[in-house]
Amino acid sequence: MSFADSGDHDHAGMHTPPALIAALLGIAFAVPAQAEEAYDPWPGLVQDIFNNRPIKDGADVIGIEMPTRAEDAAIVPVTLRSKLSPADSRRIRSITLVIDRNPAPMAAKFELGPDANVTEISTRVRVNNYTDVHAVAELTDGQLYVSKVYVKASGGCSAPAGKNAEEANNRLGQMRYRQFAREDIPASRIREAQIMIGHPNNSGLQMDQVTQLYIPAFFVNQLKLTQDDSPVLSMNGGISISEDPNLRFTYVSNGAKRFRAEAKDTDGHVFRNEWDVEKPGT
Repeated sequence: MSFADSGDHDHAGMHTPPALIAALLGIAFAVPAQAEEAYDPWPGLVQDIFNNRPIKDGADVIGIEMPTRAEDAAIVPVTLRSKLSPADSRRIRSITLVIDRNPAPMAAKFELGPDANVTEISTRVRVNNYTDVHAVAELTDGQLYVSKVYVKASGGCSAPAGKNAEEANNRLGQMRYRQFAREDIPASRIREAQIMIGHPNNSGLQMDQVTQLYIPAFFVNQLKLTQDDSPVLSMNGGISISEDPNLRFTYVSNGAKRFRAEAKDTDGHVFRNEWDVEKPGT
């Protein structure tokens, strides 16, 4: 008997109207989608990442900016910005970036140098599903504060690498340091700079288009930036940081002549470089 024939009668010989079958199938497929959409991973992430510590509204503490709809889910720009008043005696000690629905939700934790006065950090991340993205700031008073945005993007963690393996290996660990002039920053010791690192930052979810095998995870998981030996900014990163990681940030110069960077990846490579602050270049 064909499938068409068998669909004419149920086990009791009763005819099942096609409209009812369609309705039942619609319910069967719609419920999981609705349940998935309704599921909120954030409470569980608060427990896993922050050990269920109280987290206060951070509208006046930490800002997070991302496009509502990403053009490329593999390189979604994100900017984290301090919103503390200059009169506030507290400062931000660390910022944790959480992409709720990514396979590894904790994208990065940034530790801010105690004397560097970092007020802005920008980078690029992978976004795997439509998701809330949270920025949690820990202040010097020990309290946690959170802000969030919603981003429409999907497939960023499994998107193929932009460069082939040979090109990526040739650039592995190459670093560049740049400085920028900003009209909105008054002439002072405040600087804006950028660090770029050549690295595939494989997520472990990307497939080799030739072998059809998954490429093992291989990414920069530590980055430390200093002016001479004074800490400016450090990052503990995960698979959500995009290929060729880069950080753009503001900091206050302490008069140091050299800016230094040290990065480590999950295969144990260590990359170091330093630049003359007055002649950053490559």
